[in-house]
Amino acid sequence: MAIWLIIACGVLSVVYGIWAIQSVMAADSGNERMRQIASAIQEGAQAYLTRQYTTIGIAGVVIFIVVGFLLGWLVAIGFATGAVLSGCAGFIGMLVSVRANVRTTQAASESLGAGLAIAFKSGAITGMLVAGLALLGVSVYYYILTGPLGLEARDRTVVDALVALGFGASLI
Repeated sequence: MAIWLIIACGVLSVVYGIWAIQSVMAADSGNERMRQIASAIQEGAQAYLTRQYTTIGIAGVVIFIVVGFLLGWLVAIGFATGAVLSGCAGFIGMLVSVRANVRTTQAASESLGAGLAIAFKSGAITGMLVAGLALLGVSVYYYILTGPLGLEARDRTVVDALVALGFGASLI
């Protein structure tokens, strides 16, 4: 029963993150000059993310293969799950943050409160996605390992797989 509550909390965090993204992106993006500057920043951020994720992705694939052969494929899948979920949270968070900057600036030109509201909401997006995806990753993988796959909760494979999930998340 507790596992479903944890999964529900993860889902709620992700749903809030999606709602907050839509809310922030619906805000006014300012005048033409502001949008030009924001576009240049977005282009640089996209290039940075592409380079970073390509490099880390290559390292991640190598680690996945090594872990799979040395510790088993369930452990390697845990590693990959953590890496992918963390990568998604980071990628989405960075893209939203870069796009939220111009909206925060525009809102702050109207009032300090409006600017702070967008800034806090856009900052919360990454946090909620990280927390939600982490809860979902750990709880769903734990459920799969101990439910359908029939492993005992204290089984070394379960522990190693969940530790590997955390390691994968830390890598990205």
